[in-house]
Amino acid sequence: MAVCLERVQQEVGDVLEVRWKSFLLRPYPEPKPLEKFRRYTESWLRPAGAADAGEFRVWATDEDPPSHSVPPAVAVKAAARQGAFSRYHTALMHAYFAENRNVTSSETIAAVARQCGLDLEIFARDMIDPALAQEVIADHNEAVALGIHSVPCVVLDGGFQMPGAQERALYRSVIEKVLAKRQSS
Repeated sequence: MAVCLERVQQEVGDVLEVRWKSFLLRPYPEPKPLEKFRRYTESWLRPAGAADAGEFRVWATDEDPPSHSVPPAVAVKAAARQGAFSRYHTALMHAYFAENRNVTSSETIAAVARQCGLDLEIFARDMIDPALAQEVIADHNEAVALGIHSVPCVVLDGGFQMPGAQERALYRSVIEKVLAKRQSS
């Protein structure tokens, strides 16, 4: 979805503002057995086959699966403080879906920050800033209040929701309709 939305945004220009929010699929640590998680990741093959999909690979490493959603969500917000949201978000998703790395591990989170050229001292300080964790929780609670129960979910002007990963053509069509309605108002 991230790839599709980035391409639609490039196509329509600055009239489209994309604001990423945190949604915690697993808000609390919940370790999963490796073999069970590997079977779960077979579901990634469906989005992997779509046009404009990012890179997905069934979990093939012996690295433990991620245990919960909070650490990577906080890490993305910490990267955003350094103006690196998109770069870090993309790299972290690649580490998870393509490289099969545990993105709840502090080592992986720091390695991706290093790879993205972030100031590691500032990043480490921001990772433990309670304000970032509060932002993550606030984002999640806002989504729940809107009736969102999964990711991805795109919420457009007026609250219209597009749950699930969609094809770029559908995103573009709906977004163009919203933009046209906005201009005629």
